[in-house]
Amino acid sequence: MDGDFVIAGAFFINFKVQTVLNNYTTKPEPARCTGSFNARDLRFSRTMIFAIEEINNSTELLPGIKLGYQIYDTCASGLVAAHVAFQLTNGQESVFLKDSNCSRAGTVMAVVGDSGSTPSISMARIIGPFNIPQVSHFATCACLSDKQQFPTFFRTIPSDQFQADALAKMVKHFGWTWIGAVHSDSDYGNYGMASFLAAAQKEGICVEYTESFFRTDPRNKIQKVADVIRRSTALVVVAFVASGDMSVLLNELASDPPPPRQWIGSEGWTTDPLLMSFSFCAGTIGVGIQRSVIPGLRDFLLDLSPTEVAASSVLTEFWEDAFSCSLIKSEKVLFTKHISRVCNGTEDINTLKSPYTETSQLRASNMVYKAVYAIAHAIHKTVCQETNLITHCDRNIKLESKQVFTALKNSNFSRNGYPVSFDANGDPLAFYELINWKKSESGYIELVTVGYYDASLPKGQEFQIKKNITWLEGGTEVPVSVCTVSCSPGTRKVLQKGKPICCYDCIPCPEGEISNMTDSPDCFPCPSEFWPNAERDACFPKPVEFLSFGEVLAIILATLSVFGACLAISTAIIFFRHRTTPIVRANNSELSFLLLFSLTLCFLCSLTFIGAPSEWSCMLRHTAFGITFVLCISCVLGKTVVVLMAFKATLPGSNVMKWFGPPQQRMTVVSFTFIQVLICTVWLVVSPPFPMKNLTTYKEKIILECALGSAVGFWAVLGYIGLLAVFCFVLAVLARKLPDNFNEAKMITFSMLIFCAVWITFIPAYVSSPGKFTVAVEIFAILASSFGLILCIFAPKCFIILFQPEKNSKKYLMNKI
Repeated sequence: MDGDFVIAGAFFINFKVQTVLNNYTTKPEPARCTGSFNARDLRFSRTMIFAIEEINNSTELLPGIKLGYQIYDTCASGLVAAHVAFQLTNGQESVFLKDSNCSRAGTVMAVVGDSGSTPSISMARIIGPFNIPQVSHFATCACLSDKQQFPTFFRTIPSDQFQADALAKMVKHFGWTWIGAVHSDSDYGNYGMASFLAAAQKEGICVEYTESFFRTDPRNKIQKVADVIRRSTALVVVAFVASGDMSVLLNELASDPPPPRQWIGSEGWTTDPLLMSFSFCAGTIGVGIQRSVIPGLRDFLLDLSPTEVAASSVLTEFWEDAFSCSLIKSEKVLFTKHISRVCNGTEDINTLKSPYTETSQLRASNMVYKAVYAIAHAIHKTVCQETNLITHCDRNIKLESKQVFTALKNSNFSRNGYPVSFDANGDPLAFYELINWKKSESGYIELVTVGYYDASLPKGQEFQIKKNITWLEGGTEVPVSVCTVSCSPGTRKVLQKGKPICCYDCIPCPEGEISNMTDSPDCFPCPSEFWPNAERDACFPKPVEFLSFGEVLAIILATLSVFGACLAISTAIIFFRHRTTPIVRANNSELSFLLLFSLTLCFLCSLTFIGAPSEWSCMLRHTAFGITFVLCISCVLGKTVVVLMAFKATLPGSNVMKWFGPPQQRMTVVSFTFIQVLICTVWLVVSPPFPMKNLTTYKEKIILECALGSAVGFWAVLGYIGLLAVFCFVLAVLARKLPDNFNEAKMITFSMLIFCAVWITFIPAYVSSPGKFTVAVEIFAILASSFGLILCIFAPKCFIILFQPEKNSKKYLMNKI
């Protein structure tokens, strides 16, 4: 249609270019479109006509100006698109301007289209140098945002860079880490898939395979792609494919339907009604252009009279393809077109189910509508002026496409509630709807909007799900597509050699370490006072262990301690009541009572080793043990020396015994004990024992124990006791054969033999015993040595006192054996 200013349009009315073998003897004919008729792009072209007629009838936008149009079929071919671009720049005929004597070439002011990225690139490279703006409604390749290469290119549909990010976030959102990918072997598919793969890699998604194809590829190539999809282990397939290419692939898959696959679609095919006949794709989810409403468009599309249809070759082809009839009554034509009947006039477009009449979910059509209005607004800014609220437009102005291009860059308006503007790259604000293919009760697939992706929202909030999604095979649960099932808490991932990062083995965390999240790459150790539970997914405080009074072992040892103390006290009572008898007096009763007192303390000091260690109990238990045992050994040593000297000082007039009388014995005991007190005092002052948490003996529990403070102090105390015990044992051995019925040397020898044996075996047992058993060994050594002393030294005497009183006489005492 002619007009004051002409806008061009480029669409895919057909999908293929007729193949011609040139013989180079005649001039090649222009390329011709063929193949299946694309009713959806016919709707796009008719939407452009509708928008231009709406603008021509407007009193606000370009009043008094008539816009014309030239619409071309580029056949989804870059070659044909380039041919169209040359036609647009050259002009096909002269246009005579009124009130002017000159003429100019009929170049267009701007171009709407093309419907694909590759043809749009071909056109943009040719018309760009002539400053002819191009506004595409469906070319999404991110490469077209490069203003160095395509300075005059604009679009009303978002760039594939946003779509690739949206698809990657969608895959990540549903937990899919193992996917397959197919894409068109075109600029749209190649650039789009490259952007998607880069975004998927950032999200940690692994791709099992990536296959490319084009609708004109040989069938064996399409079969190969289909077989890869059938054999793959990835349940999810991301298809960055143009609508025409997807139709070819799905037709091939339909011949031998693959196992259930969850399809993730790009906007190129997700909303194409022609593809919804493939039932095995039910559950598909993908991104789509925002759904819109264009008042009056449906009535315009359906308002086709037979005369209008017959006058247009394009509408004629559509009509014959839609109703499978011919408008021309010719058998030759019927045979050529493979049509069996002639149209009889009963065909009703209102009842037709076709992408042309499908206006319930206008998406790309609105992009065409906005593109036309964007160009109209740019022309309006250039040729119109507002004076006193009245708009005047000059239809005779010599308008250059460069002026339209400059005005188009600053476009910012709304139409039917939908904003239109372009950023520095000529791209609009990115907004996608998330589309789900749901099978209705009647068995037909319907498009349902379940969410959206808005690039203008803050990071992390762009992706929103608003409705429940129906998945493959009508499922309501999100399907699982992973190379390896997620590692549960308590395990960590170990990558499988030679495979992607999504393929791994799950290894339990080592001892003492946990992982508290799914698919943890590492395990980490618990704090020093914590230990993992059995599942190794949480740290809990380690149980604290010490020899408490509530334990059976502690009760037994405490009972023995109290019993030993009672035994020593009972022995002391027996000796006190029979203190005047010969057997008591003959065995140095003063040292005997002091020995019994020290043995009582020895038995009782073992109680300080039971219970939770504290600062005072740690100092008391070691010092009390050291001092009481030295006091005990000193008494035994005193008794042994007295016996030995009594029998050795047999020479007449010898005064040796005056040096071993009671005062000297007391002084000896005090002196030996004072040395131990001095050692303990230095130990306590320099580095005393203190309570500590032992975290090294057992990894899984804490041992409360008394640290020695100074190991030198501890072994000095034990060494001093051992020195006295050995000295006493040697003297007792020397006196063991001295003649006397009540000679204590033999009993002392046995008692010291037991004492030394106990403490010699104590050292390795003490060092090797773990945890609370270290304390138990120490208590056992104290009790064993104490019982050895009291039983060997005092038991025979008590037996005679209580059960053989006839032997407790001076006469019996003086008799020789």
